[in-house]
Amino acid sequence: MEKNQIEEKEKRFEELIDRIARAIVQRRLGVLAIVLLESVKPLTFIGSQLMVFLDPFVSAFFKPDDYRLFYEMLEDRKNVERLIEKIEQYENEL
Repeated sequence: MEKNQIEEKEKRFEELIDRIARAIVQRRLGVLAIVLLESVKPLTFIGSQLMVFLDPFVSAFFKPDDYRLFYEMLEDRKNVERLIEKIEQYENEL
């Protein structure tokens, strides 16, 4: 991948992380989400691969671009850590 493509994907990951974190905190599920994410963090890559397998079925219910971006984001544990940090940030602001 080119540097520009990587930067663009990282920017999209950050936007997705922000949207997910805001939605979680607005529903007052921050603590539960953090506990869940911390407990499954070692399995995120396997989970993302399962999501790839389920892509044809799930695409009927979700926006395909957002779904693909989500499972690509989960392939790297640092993105899960960024999501946890963003949830904690919004929880503290609340």
